[in-house]
Amino acid sequence: MKMLTTQISGLLQRIIGNNEDSIEETARLLAQATIGEGQVILACFGEMKAVQLVATEGVDKLVGAVTYKPGMKIGSEDRVWIFTRSSRDEEALSLARTLADEFIPFAAVSSQNAEDNELAELAMTYISTGLTRGLLPGEDGNRIVEPQALAALFIYEAVKISYDEMVSEDY
Repeated sequence: MKMLTTQISGLLQRIIGNNEDSIEETARLLAQATIGEGQVILACFGEMKAVQLVATEGVDKLVGAVTYKPGMKIGSEDRVWIFTRSSRDEEALSLARTLADEFIPFAAVSSQNAEDNELAELAMTYISTGLTRGLLPGEDGNRIVEPQALAALFIYEAVKISYDEMVSEDY
């Protein structure tokens, strides 16, 4: 357990260290919708739906947040926040391409770094969890424990702190 705690602590520190500016930029991007006439649309795929649940049904909800549903109308006043384990997820990439084609600003979170990453290139802001393999060595030599949802929730909470400060001035 001590090794797991150490590895998770290191992961969270790396996320903040590598993405501090992107976290602030993401909060600013999302706040544009809330301060204006739009909404923050959370498009979460796979286990990243944990973020959507916390943001829309948790005790401390994200002001102005709604859940993405395929086919929903998304306007230029809205901002979309995509969460996916892999930047190669076809469903997430399809949404990102559509948003980019329609000039709708969006933010994205996935495990891959921004280099050679179409999702990162399409997004206005991009945050990487940096989690591309397990944190611990397993008994068979393979890496185990990939806390993608935990990393995504940490990013969500980091962005939400700045976001709440921005939108509270207007409410």
